[in-house]
Amino acid sequence: MKLATFKIQGEKRAGAVVGSAVIDLLNAHVAESRASKAAANKEAFASIRNLLDAGTKGMSAARNAQAYAIKKLGEPIKADGKLAHQLNKVRLCAPITDPRKLLALAGNYAEHIMEGGGQLAAQDKETPRVFMMPPSTCLAGPKEPIIITKISTTVDYEGELCIVMGRKAKGIKKKDARKYIAGFTILNDVSERRLVIRERAESRPQDLWFDWLNGKWLDSFAPIGPVITTFDEIGDPHNLNFQTRVNGEIRQNANTNQMIFHYGDIVEYISAIVTLEPGDLISTGTAAGVGHTTKRFLKPGDKVEVEIDKIGILENTCKAGK
Repeated sequence: MKLATFKIQGEKRAGAVVGSAVIDLLNAHVAESRASKAAANKEAFASIRNLLDAGTKGMSAARNAQAYAIKKLGEPIKADGKLAHQLNKVRLCAPITDPRKLLALAGNYAEHIMEGGGQLAAQDKETPRVFMMPPSTCLAGPKEPIIITKISTTVDYEGELCIVMGRKAKGIKKKDARKYIAGFTILNDVSERRLVIRERAESRPQDLWFDWLNGKWLDSFAPIGPVITTFDEIGDPHNLNFQTRVNGEIRQNANTNQMIFHYGDIVEYISAIVTLEPGDLISTGTAAGVGHTTKRFLKPGDKVEVEIDKIGILENTCKAGK
């Protein structure tokens, strides 16, 4: 399945993208429940996070709803404005709009570490470097603006594959990680490379580290989307081609098989620290080709596209802001 959040007539709805249509999962679930004389669980379909919170029963109900809509409307889907809508008639939002946590990895591709001036060390292969971002203000959806403010002078793109958790996970092992992951989406880990809010007389190493971290936290600096492709449909998450393009020019061109850490390693490591919950996002790091290397930073008006196999294209345009 390709789970999505879409907006129509001012209301956000949980959906499933099939071809050029999006199924309204709540309406389809209610109709399917009525047809099968089963009790409907409307609360589970109030949002994608609610659906993930409902666990395996929720996802099973979502698949039944999708199958019911396809059976009723045919394939390709003939949108009826109730069970399904044409994609070009709705606006896709961030596929999950209210994750409890947004985590990301730094330095998960060897060539990206080296293009930044570092050398791949033994420690780079031993433990992932994980940081957090505030999800309520960092997240942006497809075609929503990346806001470049007056303190944003060296804004960079980082196309990344992003894990979406499907179950509560604490202290799990690598071999079991797949059972806890709902699917994958795209995240653009937008970064202010030289954050300066106040000038310092002298910067210590820890000051520069916090500048780097805080440069990840600006509003709109974590666009995600356009959909969450479930694990069963994604296949091998470590064999996906991806590109990042700026104004149509290819800047990053890689495959997720270049990751240092396996998705299982990542989930095992993080779940040892903090309880992961349904809908939590873990962005898995970026490949070589970022703007920092060539000093070609983003500016208002630039269009950034991140494309990953089996997920789609995440498109955002940069906009000047306060």
